Amino acid sequence: MIVQSDTWGNIPLLHIYNEETNINSPIIIFLHGFESAKEHNLHYAYQLVNAGCRVLLPDAHLHGERDENLDQVEISLRFWETVLTSIEEVGKLKEELNNRGFGNEQKIGIAGTSMGGITTLGCLTAYPWIDAAAIMMGTPGYVQLAKAQIEQFEQKGFTIPLNAEEKDNMFQTLSTFDASIHMKNLENKPLFFWHGVKDQVVPFEPTAYFIESYMKQYGNENLVFLKDKSAGHAVTRKGLLAATKWLANNLA
Repeated sequence: MIVQSDTWGNIPLLHIYNEETNINSPIIIFLHGFESAKEHNLHYAYQLVNAGCRVLLPDAHLHGERDENLDQVEISLRFWETVLTSIEEVGKLKEELNNRGFGNEQKIGIAGTSMGGITTLGCLTAYPWIDAAAIMMGTPGYVQLAKAQIEQFEQKGFTIPLNAEEKDNMFQTLSTFDASIHMKNLENKPLFFWHGVKDQVVPFEPTAYFIESYMKQYGNENLVFLKDKSAGHAVTRKGLLAATKWLANNLA
């Protein structure tokens, strides 16, 4: 397996493939979680590359090589800045793939865990070129989650540095990429969800409600939902293997 450390535009990433990977191999952009980094998801890349895919693992804004030494409160307050930047940068990675001779005929998938899963859902509302997506511990309801996060911060005694108008503007921006509002943008896309029922970080219930609503409207032909009754906010090995196998199969 070949792991190339590179920078595409201003985005540090790992480009992972093997000798059998060719120009026509499916491509997967895998997005890491909050306070994680690209190299922490090499186990996903290992499974995907061995299944015939080419993988890009970018560092998110303020993470990994782009760390700005923020404390947990500071980086938490910039969570949505990171998500929105990552959505924009997925578009830039697609352009860079095209410039490098990839991404024209090849199928392209997006996947991610936690913050990366949340970002993946935002990408699905924005980019019709995505051929399949795997979301682990992600939630589609951007506005709902942002309001819950603000409430939690304020209950802990922190002051959110936004006035009422700025909060409304933020919610309006987030609504642009809120898959629970723009569900039709996901229609006919092969989708895989994994979520732990006991997840206390990204709650299970809003994701389950979204999936139920989606299946009522669009059916379940292209959607797989694995829920782990005993898992919290950590993807199990069973979930990892299921997600990577499904994604490789749906991009083959």
